[in-house]
Amino acid sequence: MPERTPPIVLAPSASPQDPAKSAAFIFVHGLGDDAEGVESIARQFQTAGKLPYMSWVLPNALHNHDVMSTGWYAPTGLSPFPPSRPELEDEEDEEGITSSAQYLVSLIDDLVSQGVPERRIVLGGFSQGHAMALFTGLTSSKYSGRLGGLVGLSGYLPLIERIPKLREAAGLPEKINHDVQVFIARGTKDMLVPRRYLTLCSNGLLDCGVKQEHLTVKEYDGMGHIMGGAELRDLCTWLETVVPQL
Repeated sequence: MPERTPPIVLAPSASPQDPAKSAAFIFVHGLGDDAEGVESIARQFQTAGKLPYMSWVLPNALHNHDVMSTGWYAPTGLSPFPPSRPELEDEEDEEGITSSAQYLVSLIDDLVSQGVPERRIVLGGFSQGHAMALFTGLTSSKYSGRLGGLVGLSGYLPLIERIPKLREAAGLPEKINHDVQVFIARGTKDMLVPRRYLTLCSNGLLDCGVKQEHLTVKEYDGMGHIMGGAELRDLCTWLETVVPQL
């Protein structure tokens, strides 16, 4: 197995003395990127004095030989139209997705061992990171429904039809029975992840028990497959509500 580069960890700019009053955001990068590629986002928040009590954990994906790049799993094509013959669609990389989810769970374990409450931890990401954050948050036997929030930017929900069975296999109830908050967003000019995946994602979250009033869905006019300023400002406001300063 290739060796994984450790995550970049940015300590809070004003760390609370009591870990129970801290918060943490595990932010997962996309396909072909690495932790350094999203580090600037975390530093923007800190430079602006936002969420000074929050630590940022920025994990690194392994090198994926199937795509000859870093990736949390081998991707499949995302069509703007529903498939006319679903049986001919490429199978999703369930092994890669579940293995990466286990790694993300280990990062949550580390935070909990440091005294950060589960309800003060947010798991999120961009593109493939979006997919991994939501999948992990829905299927983890330890943390499904127990985190403060989940964030998905410019991505989709993988293995969407398998999630009920995966929850059952993990010993989870059919529906999430905790009040987890979720923020998902995309740009209207995103050519890599078609709009229908936003609808599939939001419906999948609701089917798993996320309450409608706890699901924030945003679209940004003219934004492509990037993280834009308006989106990050909305995300900051959402984070301040989900894991407020204590």
